[in-house]
Amino acid sequence: MAKLHIIVNCVRPAAGSSAVSSRLTQRLTNQDPIQSASIRKAKTALKLHAPSTAFYNTFTAYGDDFVDVNEKRLDFSAIVIPEGEIIPWPVTRFEDLSTTHFEAIAQLAAKPEVVLFGSGRRLRFPHPRLTQALTRQGIGIETMDLHAACRTYNILMGEGRKVAAALLFETVG
Repeated sequence: MAKLHIIVNCVRPAAGSSAVSSRLTQRLTNQDPIQSASIRKAKTALKLHAPSTAFYNTFTAYGDDFVDVNEKRLDFSAIVIPEGEIIPWPVTRFEDLSTTHFEAIAQLAAKPEVVLFGSGRRLRFPHPRLTQALTRQGIGIETMDLHAACRTYNILMGEGRKVAAALLFETVG
């Protein structure tokens, strides 16, 4: 069975709270002041969803010039989907993006419902004509910087969504 985590903040109810909350607070505050203060400020960790399984491609780390997928380092532009191989994406500069780069994503056998375009170190939006192949097929596209794309991908993938991350690593030269 999967472990579940949730963050719970125990705080003193505000004035005008329900009678049950007020009675609970009175019981807590009638105790030793140090103990009741630590009870009011206590935090408990519980997890609400099952952890990612090793069977899916998950971002495990990132830095300025790399991402790790399942602890395997990538430092080249790539398309990452939850299941299957990581697909090299033949683009090395934002300015070189073309319709064919996004058409390649639309042609994937595991058709995503949303593509997260990681535009590199900083947020840059591709022209809508470049992403028409995706929108014509009803595939959503969200643009964000590389790190935000990795974080968002992990969340959506963990929810079971059909997601793809198209990551742009620019090369100098």
